[in-house]
Amino acid sequence: MLVLAVGAGYVLGWAKDALRVDTDPRVDDVLAALPGANCGGCGYVGCGSYAEAVVLKGELPDKCPVGGPSVAAAVAAIMGLDVKPSWPKRPIVHCRAKLEDRLQRMPYEGERSCAAANLVAGVQGCTYGCLGFGDCVRACEFDAIHIVDGIAVVDYEACTGCGACARVCPRNIITMVPFKRDRMLAVACSNKDFGKEVKDVCTVGCIGCRACGKRSPLFQFRDGNLPTIDYDAYDPDALEGVDAAVEKCPMHGLIYVGKPTPKDIAAAGDAEVPAVVTADFKTTVDQTEWQG
Repeated sequence: MLVLAVGAGYVLGWAKDALRVDTDPRVDDVLAALPGANCGGCGYVGCGSYAEAVVLKGELPDKCPVGGPSVAAAVAAIMGLDVKPSWPKRPIVHCRAKLEDRLQRMPYEGERSCAAANLVAGVQGCTYGCLGFGDCVRACEFDAIHIVDGIAVVDYEACTGCGACARVCPRNIITMVPFKRDRMLAVACSNKDFGKEVKDVCTVGCIGCRACGKRSPLFQFRDGNLPTIDYDAYDPDALEGVDAAVEKCPMHGLIYVGKPTPKDIAAAGDAEVPAVVTADFKTTVDQTEWQG
């Protein structure tokens, strides 16, 4: 036994040096600078994988949505890089139809999940809108999104921008938008159908009148009648014609989401501030591989 113990110790001592893999100490430094949420919002499995990618693969230092600009600056300092100004990304739900606003709804007795309900025809007339079964709620580790009156509502005070809600939404109506201000303008609908078809299934859906596009170049119609906003070109200080577009929208579907400023609260008075609720506007039907 003594001989075996001595032999095993010798082998282990040899293996320690022969099989040692040298690691860049900056990996540990970057990992220590990260928040440790392991949310996957950076595109990697966790903070450890992202730290290795930054040091060993030249990944950008500003990919952590939870840490935001401060963490990006710290990681960039460790790597000796200059980080460009960036904005935190936050989710926008492109639907504001509460249960009473949805027409042609059918009883659903299946699994209480959006992913399952999205596979069933006739759950609700609008095949684009929020299903309201809470897949996004269960995916969020920060308790930052809830289902209120059948619609997903984001709590921007708690939201870290990890993007988990956007990844699990089967209808892809939640997208991550760079918030250049605490309050951002959003198109609160994702229905691409024509006006009459929209009115048949929803009382608050966009009817594609294009009145917003006539008043401001911010609104583009790249896919049918539904207006979209190019958030990369979005300049909060130069929103020419936007206020007029918001006011003239017949369905009141252009809303500001995010943290209300003191000015917003004062202007609202006793009125209820609109519920906070980005988008590639497609359903899982668009991704279906048909057979037969």
